[in-house]
This record gives sequence, C-alpha cells and structure tokens, in this order.
Amino acid sequence: MQPPPAVSTPGAESHPDAPERPTETMDSGPEGSHIDRVSGDEPLLSARVHRPSDLVRLLAGVLGIVCVLAIAAFAHGTASGLEQDISKGTGQTPDVFIKLAGLISSIAVLILPVAFAIERLIKRDGLRIADGVLAAVLAHGVALATDLWVSDAAPDTIREALTQATANGELTDPVHGYLAPVIAYMTAVGMARRPRWRVALWAVLLLNSFAVLVGRQTTPFSIIVTVLIGWTVAYGTLYAVGSPNVRPTGQTLLAGLRRVGFRPVTAMRAEDVPDSAEQGDRGRRYLVTLEDGPPLDVTVVDREQQAQGFFYRVWRQVTLRGITQRRSIQSLRQALEQEALLAYAAIAAGANAPRLIATSELGPDAVMLVYQHLGGRSLDSLPDEEITDELLRGAWRQVKALQSRRIAHRRLVGDAILVDRSGRVILTDLRGGEIAASDIVLRMDVAQLLTTLGLRAGAERAVAAALEVLGPDAVADSLPLLQPIALSRSTRATLRRLARERSQREREAVLEASQSAKAEGRGADETAGTGGRKDVRAEKKAEKDAIEEALEQAREEDLLSQIRHQVLLIRPQALVEPARLERIRPRTLVTVIAGAFVAYFLISTFMANDVSEAIATADWRWAAVAVLFSALSYPAAAMSLLGFVPEKVPFWRTVKAQVAGSFVKLVAPAAIGGVALNTRFLQRAGVRPGLAVASVGASQLFGLASHISLLMVFGYVTGTERTPTLSPSRTVIAGLLTAAVLALVVTAVPLLRRFVVTRVRSLFAGVVPRMLDVLQRPQKLVTGIGGMLLLTAAFVMCLDASVRAFDSDVQLSYATIALIFLTANALGSAVPTPGGVGAVEGALIAALTFAGLPTAIATPAVLLYRLLTFWLPVLPGWLFFNHLTRRGQL
Repeated sequence: MQPPPAVSTPGAESHPDAPERPTETMDSGPEGSHIDRVSGDEPLLSARVHRPSDLVRLLAGVLGIVCVLAIAAFAHGTASGLEQDISKGTGQTPDVFIKLAGLISSIAVLILPVAFAIERLIKRDGLRIADGVLAAVLAHGVALATDLWVSDAAPDTIREALTQATANGELTDPVHGYLAPVIAYMTAVGMARRPRWRVALWAVLLLNSFAVLVGRQTTPFSIIVTVLIGWTVAYGTLYAVGSPNVRPTGQTLLAGLRRVGFRPVTAMRAEDVPDSAEQGDRGRRYLVTLEDGPPLDVTVVDREQQAQGFFYRVWRQVTLRGITQRRSIQSLRQALEQEALLAYAAIAAGANAPRLIATSELGPDAVMLVYQHLGGRSLDSLPDEEITDELLRGAWRQVKALQSRRIAHRRLVGDAILVDRSGRVILTDLRGGEIAASDIVLRMDVAQLLTTLGLRAGAERAVAAALEVLGPDAVADSLPLLQPIALSRSTRATLRRLARERSQREREAVLEASQSAKAEGRGADETAGTGGRKDVRAEKKAEKDAIEEALEQAREEDLLSQIRHQVLLIRPQALVEPARLERIRPRTLVTVIAGAFVAYFLISTFMANDVSEAIATADWRWAAVAVLFSALSYPAAAMSLLGFVPEKVPFWRTVKAQVAGSFVKLVAPAAIGGVALNTRFLQRAGVRPGLAVASVGASQLFGLASHISLLMVFGYVTGTERTPTLSPSRTVIAGLLTAAVLALVVTAVPLLRRFVVTRVRSLFAGVVPRMLDVLQRPQKLVTGIGGMLLLTAAFVMCLDASVRAFDSDVQLSYATIALIFLTANALGSAVPTPGGVGAVEGALIAALTFAGLPTAIATPAVLLYRLLTFWLPVLPGWLFFNHLTRRGQL
C-alpha cells in the first residue's frame, strides 16, 4: 500500500535553504528519526480517545452518590429538616403555577434533546447522538436498579430520604426514571459545552426540579441522586466507548501556519515514542518546509495529549513534599503560556534552547508552537565514542545558565539534550520546567543530569565535568537528592533494569564458584583416595571460602553509589543521607486503609452488648499468664537467632535487640523489619557482613521450614482429633492435594520453574554454607531448633491464655489454637503492613469464630493477645532501640 501524500500547497516552490522535499519512499528526517507523512485526514490517529478527565468525573460522580447516600443514612435528622424547610418555604405557592411549571418542564425536557439531535444530524455528527442514546439507556437501567434496591434492600433511613408518601399511601420513585436518562443524554452529547444549549438545559432542569419538589412528588436527596446518576453514567459511557477524536488534521496545521504569516509547503510528522507518562504530554511534532525560508519545528498540543500522564502527576503531587509540581489539570491557554514563558526565559538566561517564533490556537481543542529548526541528534542516539568530555561540560554549562536565573528544567533525560552538527548542546522539552524554582528543585536537576550523563559516560566522567563547571559545593549539595524517587520515571526504569542485570551476574558468579569448588574437591579426593571426616570439613570450608571470594569479586556498586563515591573524594564531609521527599508511601497508604477497616470493625463489634459483658466478666488471672508467655517469646527469639551464629554473641544483648524489634515492627512489615534489625545487630556484634546476612537467612530459612512443618502437623492433628480413627479429614486431604497441584503447576510451567530454581539456588548458595558451619556444632543447632519451637509455643500459649481470660471453659484444643496462630502469622507476614496490622486481627477472629468460639469472646481475646504481643512492647522496644543505638550495638 502506498503511503499517503504529504500535505502540500499546490504550485509552491521550495526555498534554497530548505531541505529537499520528501519523496514517496522517504522514511527518515534530517536527524535520522523515524517520520511519517501527515496527510490531510490524519489516517494514523485513532477515531476515538479515552479521556482521563472523563474517568475522573466518573469517579467523582460515584463518590458524590456514596456521600449523598451516607448523609441520608447517618444524618437522618438533617435530611428530614431539609425536607421540612423546603415544604414550609414553598407551601404558599399557588397550585396553578405549580401545574404550569410541571407541564412546561415535562414537555421541554423531552423536546430539548430531540432538537439538539436534529441539529447534530444536520451537521453530520451522528456519532455523538449514538453516544447520548447509549448513555440514556444505561442511565435508565441504573435508575431502575437503584429503585429496586431502595425499595427492597436499602436501610429505612435511605428509603425515607429518597421517597415521599403520596395521597393514596404509595411511595414515590427514589430516582426519576425519565430525568436521569435525559441528563445522561445531554451530558454525553456535549450540550453543556455550548452556551445557548447549556442555558436552556439548566433552565429546564431547575424548573422541573422546582415543580416536583413543590408538588411533593420527590425529595431533595432524590433530585441530587438522579442528577448524579445521569452525570456519572454519561461520563462512564464516554470513557468506555471513547470520545470522538478532535485533534487537528494536517490541513488544519497548515492553515494555522498561514494565519500567522508563514507559507508552508509540506509537513512531516516526527514519531516520538514516549517511554513514560512524563513524555506523553510533549505534543505532536512536525517538520514543516516553507516556500521562502528555512524549515520550522512545530509542536501541536491538544486536549488528549495534554491529559496523558494525568494520574502519574496527581500521584507525584500527593506523595512528594517540598516539590512544586505543575498543575495536573491545565487549560490549553495555560499550557501555551507556560511553554512560551519558559522558552523566552531560557534564551534570556543565556542557555541554548529552541527559539520560539510564533504561537497560535488551532480551534478550541488545540494550540501550536512554532520553533526555529535546529537539527541535531539526541544524547540517547549518540554512539559512545562521540560522547566527549567537552560535550559533557557543554551540557553542564547549559544547566548552569538556567540555574543562574533560577530556572529548573525538570526533565534532563537523554532525549531532552540535543547535540547539533557543530557539537553544541541544546536543551529541549522545557514545557515541564519551572520559573523561580526552589533550591531543592534546582538540586534535583543536578542529580538528574548526573545520573543521565553517568548512564552514558560513567560516574567518574559525569562527576568530573560537573565539578569543573558547577564547582564542588553545588555538586555536593545535590547528593541528598540523588535517590530514585527524585529522578524521572524513565531513569528509574533504567536503574531497575541495571540492578536486575547486576544481581544476575552476582548469582552466576556464586554458582560458578560453588561448582568449581565442588569439582576441585572431588578431584582432590580421587587423587588422594577416600578421605575421612576432616577431608569433608576441609572441602566444605574451601567451598565456603570460594563463594565468599566470588561474592566479593562480583559485587558491583550501583550507579548512584558510584556517583556519591566520586563526589566524596572531593568533598568528604558532604551530606549523603537521602532527603525525605515522600509525603506518603504506598505502604503507609495500605496501613492507613487497613487500620481504618480494623478500627471500624472493632468499634462496631465493641458496641455490641455481649462483647461489653465479656470484658466486664473477664478473668484477669489468665491475662497475667498471657503476659508471662509474651515475655518468654523474647528469650526464645534470641535463642532461635543465636543458634545459627557460630560466633560468640552476648545472649542478653540479643534479647534486648529482639525487644527493640517490637518497635521496628511498628514502622516496617513484620517480614522485613526484623531481618534488617538482626542483620545490623550481628554486624555490630563483630560478625562479618556477609556472614551476618547468611546467619539471618539461615534462621529465616529454618523458621520457614519449621513453620510449614508445624502447620502440616497441627492441621493433620486438628483434622483427626474428633474422628474415631487416625484417618485425616477431607479438609486435610483437600489441602494436601491443592499443595501438590500447585507444585506440579510450578514444575510444569518453564517460566515459573526458572523463577523458583533461580531463587532457590541463590538462597542455598549463600545460606547453606552457613548452615554447614552450624551443623558442626550440635549445641548451636539444638539452641536454634529449641528457640524456634519455644517461640511458637510461647505465642500459642499466650493466645490460649488470652482466650481463657474471657472463657475459662473453652473447648478448643491446643492443636487447634496452634493451627490458628500459625495461619494468622503467615497472613501477617505476607501483608505489607507494619506488624501485619489488620490481617492478623482479622485472620485470628475469623479462625476462632470458625472453630466454634463466639464472636463476643474471640474479638476481645484477639485484642488482648495483640495488645500483649504487639502494642505494649512498642514502648520498651523504643527504649532498648535507643539504648543499643547510643552504645553502638545497633
């Protein structure tokens, strides 16, 4: 199929300085980037687009409906008072006026959509009418569903707020079946965006609402819910099916250029392939040749492209603090003015930037910016041999020029740095920049450019060029901002990819060293004959030494660490601690949501009379027993750790560290905080870093095996303890079969098999040699195993005592209590909330209730157990944490 012809003006002659006009087979522009001709009807553009703004309005509408129903349910007095006030205020309205208003509005609300449909059909815009009809049908269905729910299943307070009793004793419809479809239709076809139709629309809606309210045919809440349903369904329909694409075509672009005084010949679309949401709103770019002048670079920005990256920008605004983000929702006029201001400001500051020649609107939904054509190639497209030290210094000089006028670029990545034919560095993509930027934003630009140049030229050359141009102080001040969250999205993705490759190389080196050591050991045995136990020990020691040596040789610093190291060589006293930029982290958000859910569940449960009676009649002697078992868990945890550390570490100091772990669990997930604290503690106790990590890994590996074994044992016992034979129950058989099927699936699927094998190999490569050291000391092994079992027993007995504090005659066996604890503990470790908050409580209460314990007993028992094992130890944990930190033991 032949490509579409370029947009052109018939009879036009090319300027001598302009590039040669494209032929039918032309595939690349002057810079070597892929380009496509832009034909008059833009065949490459999709006919419909899904606007994020429609999705935002959909979510806002759903939230509004939920809020109105919540007010109606929980603020019944307010709803009733509002209805009474409206009735009193409109009670004196003449009946004739009410009937006349109802008649006019009923006719107008049907005629108005039909009139608008006729106008759209005359203008050949039938797709909008189809969208409106679809939205109306869906709104009618939602209205009927809401009516059924309110009539049959909704709380009485909501039913009273949305309905009125008629003269014959029947209730009015909670949602107006005709008004919601009309609102959905009008919104979907875009009547609200046309001034005259918008005035008529609101006049009819207000008149109709007045008539039905005064006539006591509905309630205020019913009107609000009806409007919100129609509005929400309309935007949901538009987002689902997409809105008609209103992007300007090539002919529109050429016409706009003529309006501002240019005489274009051809326009060719440059295909930018954005690698992140940060690049998605850069606009469509064109190379335009003129009749009598050099070519132009034209950027077209429309509403659809401007909305790209909306949710990413919102997330950055919510999560980052101390950083000014550009507005998430920005009008086209504001976007045009911001980019023009930054272009002029950058040139005024002495930086090399594209010179803005003209700007213009391309209708109501797009704008264009016309720049002088520069040519050149981006930093990402340059081969390594062309990235010279002079080029690096040129990039830093451009940033220095911007920062001298406090201008931040905010996106100093490889494709925003252009190098022309003479080697001059030009900064492009200034749209996301900032005028009068703060110090932290300017330092972020330095950190970003250090990383961008380091990825291409290495940390040493990037830092050397920055030091030469900016000076040591400016570079050192950027180190606290040298962290992934402060970098661009594409840079973070590149760093993650490099980290995966580096980790893979380290694993391969360890496995190769382990295999080589084993092969050498077998060769030595064959040469010397059969060896005794000493030879086996020597072979294992040689293998361990080879693995440690391979780890040391294969360990590589990541790029950010290399940059910090280079800067510290010049400024050893520079602050390198990362600055706190995140206002809220995903883990914090999950914790808040889980905490709110648990708080709501517990408060609603405590309001029940039976729970209050259980607390009032509790036997607190069992609570004292639970306290003793909770305290016993800390020496047991110390034993389970020291049992896998061949080196001598003080026992009671280890107990203090385990108590300090109670504080760490409050700010980190249970499966992460304890590991980090124990590793740090062992390193401070004199254990080598690699061996400390291996010891904690061995303890965790044995703990996992012990947990799974005990779970299977107690599950089997629980399933058979109530049967006359020792045959397992169907539940146990089903669980074992499920585990077997999962194992077979993992074994059969190559991707899953490689995933598991790779991680198991790396785990055994680092941990198994440490366990071999422990096996040579039976006393240590007994200590570790005994600590594991004692720790589990302490928690099980603490939970049992907590249950007996509220029900001394409980019929649950110790095996059942153990099974419940092990299951809830596994869920708490899997959920990424500090200490498993929310997951542990919910799992324990559900399991105890399923085992036959009343909810009124299970709830306070679980709360007492969690109070003793999680919340109360936080204060002593904080004291021990500070004590060990001050003494350099943590």
